[in-house]
Amino acid sequence: MAKVKQVTTCSPDNIPDDVLMSNEPIILKGLVNDWPIVQAAKESSEQAANYLNQYYQGMPVGMGVSDYKNNGRLFYSEDFSGFNFSKQAAQFDEVLIQLLKSQNDAKADSLYVGSTHVDKLLPNFRQKNDIAALSQHKPLVSLWLSNQSRIAAHHDTPSNIACCVAGKRRFTLFPPDQLANLYIGPIDHTPAGQAISLVDFHQPDFAKYPKFNTAIKHGLVADLAPGDALFLPSLWWHHVEGLSKFNLLINYWWQNSSSHMGAPMDAMMHALLNIKSLPTEQKKAWFEMFKHYIFNDDPNALAYIPHEQLGVLNPSSDKSSRQIRSMLINKLNR
Repeated sequence: MAKVKQVTTCSPDNIPDDVLMSNEPIILKGLVNDWPIVQAAKESSEQAANYLNQYYQGMPVGMGVSDYKNNGRLFYSEDFSGFNFSKQAAQFDEVLIQLLKSQNDAKADSLYVGSTHVDKLLPNFRQKNDIAALSQHKPLVSLWLSNQSRIAAHHDTPSNIACCVAGKRRFTLFPPDQLANLYIGPIDHTPAGQAISLVDFHQPDFAKYPKFNTAIKHGLVADLAPGDALFLPSLWWHHVEGLSKFNLLINYWWQNSSSHMGAPMDAMMHALLNIKSLPTEQKKAWFEMFKHYIFNDDPNALAYIPHEQLGVLNPSSDKSSRQIRSMLINKLNR
């Protein structure tokens, strides 16, 4: 696979718009190298844990625990009825102690704390460890902590900057058009909220998943050292590996869409309910309808209608957005 391109000209205070609006992933080499937590982690895992603990106020975290025989892969159980890990509440400082102890144990269980709100978990941490260039976007900042781990390829709707703080990370990335070649599993029964690829990237079964060969040809690899960050555009598929025995990542999610917009996944769920099972010819007709009204980027496509009469066809206005929501609520509550 090809390597993700790198830039070295960014700083936490200045990330150019052409990076933040890029349609492809970009490694921001050394972006957060001067963060105190990164410097502590470069000294040792113990120093990193001590640095984090000075901000911890006692909030419990959710932790996934998986048997060492799963080699860090957090996934479904063999029959897909459940998962190969258990979920439990834990104190963050105790998780740090367990991770430090597990570093010398070849048969240590995999421990994984994912998507935990930094401002709630570690108040004031971001005063010295932050990306000021993103402040205008009001990002959601989350923490990810583990020993060696493998998280199946999935996608996120927001744009993302993932900062490698401790340990080494490897992202294996695929553009959105590779969806059909990644063999994505259920969307309502998932390990952590997002649908995931069923392919084991370490041991791909090409007899079972032959189209994955095509995905590989379009894949990109990003290897991150402490201090590096990865800009990941919305909806890119990413398989994430924590390669070290103590891994810490902090990421920033933000939306580039208008605040009045809803979640696109809600529209897809509605389409599954109302369109998926229609007769073929009707689905073809609705396909044309969606092309005309939804996926048509021609600004003059509806110019034949007086602008003031567009109504819900002009969803960029607050009035029409409220009207659409009201119509949907009334219909869904029937």
